[in-house]
Amino acid sequence: MYYVYLIFSLKINKFYIGFTSDLRNRIKEHNSNQVKSTTNKGPWKLIYYEAYLSEHDARKRELKLKNHGKGFQELKKRLIGSLENLR
Repeated sequence: MYYVYLIFSLKINKFYIGFTSDLRNRIKEHNSNQVKSTTNKGPWKLIYYEAYLSEHDARKRELKLKNHGKGFQELKKRLIGSLENLR
């Protein structure tokens, strides 16, 4: 399985979208400062993920969420209740 995930920094109140084939390990890496782009910005909380059988499909979805603001905005609309509980 391949995962596209959304995490939230409890320290800087920012989102991060990523891709992995091992979701549990990847979240641990984010929280132990082993990921260059999120170092010293945690702790990170997993907010949402999508699972794919195809690596290609997962990478396409990650890029859509990262590069097209509308895709990310639509995702945030679907998660409104979950996101309200973060603050």
